[in-house]
Amino acid sequence: MKMNRSEILFLYDASWTNPNGDPVDENKPRIDEETGRNIVTDVRLKRTIRDYLYEYRGKEIFVREISDEDGIIQDAKHRAEDFLLEKGEKVSKSNLKLTEMKRLIQENLLRECIDVRLFGGTIPVEKSSKEKSSITLTGPVQFQMGQSLHRVKLEYIKGTGAFASGDKQTRKTFREEYVVPYSLIAFYGVINEKAAEHTHMTEEDVALLLEGLWNGTKNLISRSKVGQQPRLLLRVVYREDCFHIGELNRLIRFHTEKAEEEVRHVSDGTLDLSLLLEKLAEERDKIQEVQYRFDSQMNLSHNLLEELNRLGIETQELIY
Repeated sequence: MKMNRSEILFLYDASWTNPNGDPVDENKPRIDEETGRNIVTDVRLKRTIRDYLYEYRGKEIFVREISDEDGIIQDAKHRAEDFLLEKGEKVSKSNLKLTEMKRLIQENLLRECIDVRLFGGTIPVEKSSKEKSSITLTGPVQFQMGQSLHRVKLEYIKGTGAFASGDKQTRKTFREEYVVPYSLIAFYGVINEKAAEHTHMTEEDVALLLEGLWNGTKNLISRSKVGQQPRLLLRVVYREDCFHIGELNRLIRFHTEKAEEEVRHVSDGTLDLSLLLEKLAEERDKIQEVQYRFDSQMNLSHNLLEELNRLGIETQELIY
């Protein structure tokens, strides 16, 4: 089945949590100092998708933490050698040329690992200390960094732990962390049909990607990540090769009567779709369909489904 160019717009929010800590800045939530908006890296979003596909859908993932019985974490080149297989059997690299190693690893990676088909990667391959190379695959799915649609406030929280601070101590340890009370975050992505040919990505893979965005966000249930909810997901699929509108995230606005830093829930404002719908109307002849899902707690400026139908754009609801 031929893959078509498409774009993704994904909105989710975070309440009293840290959507994406910066390890070089005390693990604080990332903030654009010029605009006061919360930033989340594409790496964090891909981690959400990978974890969901591996833990909940049973899909093989190349980029994941694997430790041996001594707790030593596997590096990338040894992870690549997990796919040095022929007819399902492990092959000794001493019996292969470096080019043959790369061919086998790449074939098995693309067949087995959905994250490589989606996101590509650079995979180191090493036959010996003198014979090294890498496999480079451009991922069909590329996301920009996510950014909140409003200014956010950074809160510093300090509390006591359950244990003593050391031997023979009467004081307990202290716990310190930074969170954002609220952040409505928008991600924009593009699916490149040409790159999909090289990684053998399928429409089934894309369907799992979208499911991973929505359900993966809902299943971020760890102490540092709980409190995140998906709110809006759109995929605009085009008829024409090599065409897309671009930067759909810049065509939406979040309007609120409160000061932006005082927003505490998605219902505290309205998502204005005016510019987005205008652009979709302009390019309607190039659009094959719009796939959508939105949360009922989000206030939209327009009835999205009615507007798309009025424009004569085919729609498909994403149901999970």
